[in-house]
Amino acid sequence: MRKRLFCEISPLTYAISLHKEILRRHLKDLLSRLHFARTRQEERLPVLVASHHNNMIKRGPGINAEHQRNKADNIRLACSKMNGLLVRPGETFSFWQLVGKTSRRNGFAEGRVLINGRLVAGVGGGLCNLANTINLVVMHSPLTITEVHHHSDALAPDPDGIRVPYSAGTSVNYNYIDYRFLNATDQTVQLCLWCESDDLHAELRSERPFPYTYRLVEENHHFHQEHNGKFYRISQIYRETFQRESSLEANTATPPLHRELLWDNHSEVLFDYTLIPKEQIR
Repeated sequence: MRKRLFCEISPLTYAISLHKEILRRHLKDLLSRLHFARTRQEERLPVLVASHHNNMIKRGPGINAEHQRNKADNIRLACSKMNGLLVRPGETFSFWQLVGKTSRRNGFAEGRVLINGRLVAGVGGGLCNLANTINLVVMHSPLTITEVHHHSDALAPDPDGIRVPYSAGTSVNYNYIDYRFLNATDQTVQLCLWCESDDLHAELRSERPFPYTYRLVEENHHFHQEHNGKFYRISQIYRETFQRESSLEANTATPPLHRELLWDNHSEVLFDYTLIPKEQIR
């Protein structure tokens, strides 16, 4: 039998461990030589590198509607702190350096958070959706992801049955579980984030076109019930790199210059098992 960690003994020990990790991250950032991006501008840079949008509200059996509405409000608030952000060459994007502490005093509400593999209520819940959306546009660029954490990629059924590779799975938790990327290119990029109704929109923009384009490809996607009785989403997600001149959109048969495995996905299904498409179970 596995010995319980200190943080798993009680809510008090969990809070102590959490506070320790937050202080440790503050100290590490204070002593680091990182230059964090903080400048925002309303005018958008001319070149669209990548874009993505998704609906913030999940619906289905067992999903708390109030938490979903609060999640959307939390995302709107966080977007207001980042929209138009310029990330200059040599600068690092840090999710939590920009969003700040997710407290009620700072305007955040109670939504869904994932703790020790369980979906529970927590102030600031739902911001993983925003971090994942940012990650999706960054993965379609030459920017260097320096910190990313994974959680389950099966939090809810795929909307309308349409599977988007990496549609979830990027975890953030103030402030020690961060999402960060470095701009190691020779030009400034801009992150634009905004909400229209219940839809979250993200754009990554640049001063000039980059020489390469990128595509996410998912293989061997299916659901599988394991010996513990739980279902898991299984897949391998790759990123393919193409020369811009080869026109990825016009000629999908063009072989990639480079192909890398981003995630060997093995995510516990955290929604009602009856909503798993039967044809996707192996």
